[in-house]
Amino acid sequence: MSLTNKVIVGLLLGAATGAILNFLDNSFLNNYVVDGAMYAGGKLFVNALKMLVVPLVIFSLIPGVFAIGDIKLLGKVGTKSIILYIATTAIAIATAISLAALFGIGSGGTPPEDIEFVGRSADKSTLDILIGIVPTNIFKAFASGDMLAIIFFSIFFGIAALSIKDQIKETISLIDQLNKIVMQMVEMVMWFAPYAVFCLIGKAIADVGPQLLIDLAGYFSVVVGALLFHAFITQMLILKTFTGMSIGLFLSKIRNAQLFAFSTSSSGATIPVTLRTVQERLGVDRAISSFSVPFGATINMDGTAIMQGVATVFIANLYGIDLGIMGYVIVVLTAVLASIGTAAVPSVGLVMLTLVFEQVNLPVEAIGLIMGVDRLLDMTRTAVNVTGDTVVTSIVAKSEGKLDMDVFNDPEAGQLDDIHLPKS
Repeated sequence: MSLTNKVIVGLLLGAATGAILNFLDNSFLNNYVVDGAMYAGGKLFVNALKMLVVPLVIFSLIPGVFAIGDIKLLGKVGTKSIILYIATTAIAIATAISLAALFGIGSGGTPPEDIEFVGRSADKSTLDILIGIVPTNIFKAFASGDMLAIIFFSIFFGIAALSIKDQIKETISLIDQLNKIVMQMVEMVMWFAPYAVFCLIGKAIADVGPQLLIDLAGYFSVVVGALLFHAFITQMLILKTFTGMSIGLFLSKIRNAQLFAFSTSSSGATIPVTLRTVQERLGVDRAISSFSVPFGATINMDGTAIMQGVATVFIANLYGIDLGIMGYVIVVLTAVLASIGTAAVPSVGLVMLTLVFEQVNLPVEAIGLIMGVDRLLDMTRTAVNVTGDTVVTSIVAKSEGKLDMDVFNDPEAGQLDDIHLPKS
């Protein structure tokens, strides 16, 4: 059985187990199984993936600059990536607002008076984040996982090395070898994926009871519907238009990355899997993917933007507040800018939603209404974000002639089965 199929089995078994544990609602099981074994199993796996993100980005991006070999081409790749990521985010939130308004979610409801939620503001302004792209201390950036700063340093390092490549052939070879070692570490960590997915999904379902989903059925359904529409209709149409790639084959090849994103709720933690997917399964040249994927994981917020759009309409209708056309235009602009400006802030979805609500004078405490189902929605929107990363990366690679269609058209290319660890 391939690793992808094992992950699917782990996901289904975890969902079933989580539903049973939620139904039983036993204090012993909650303490020692849900908040004990399941929490630890999932957390250890996510930590292991996050551990590899920084070295993987560094040792993929620097050789990627070597492979591009042209500073002007690097600028073209960066410009195309930024434009596509921002455009798809704008389309995503516009779609979400349209669907939420169409179904009129929240209309006629009565907002509860006992909700509590303290909004968080971003620790830095958009301008500060942009200035922070150039780090004052690169080791601090490594330690904190500041991806924009790490990307900048890696590209700068690669450009400098490219200018004296004939003098540092041994260094270039060493960096390539380190990249291979890190990729092997990724594959070794992924051996535990089915068991970790079982724990992650099981705990999420056990924590979210069915009654909460029923209470927020309208909001939950529209968010999920908008996410699925954007991932499987909008993004696939964009992909087909710009690349001509087979949508069915594309979706089958990125399924692994989607599953990992769904399970971990972290685009950053999924970077190792996404990179491997676009390079070995889709045939994207490392020169493109090593830039576009980590950059997309940092600024591409399609899924989060969709949640913000639906949440804005839901809360506005619930409180009987008419935002008007201009209000929704402000929501779109704020969400698109915040997707870049709050990239380095923890709990980015709620921070961004707080910023959006403040811009259109909606009660920030109302975010507490939707907090209960946000864990499940976070999983889905992260999968949509990662889908967007693979789509944009493929489009940019195709436009630059850096997409190997022979690899893409081979269904077995890059297929990851069992990891066979060497015997001692």
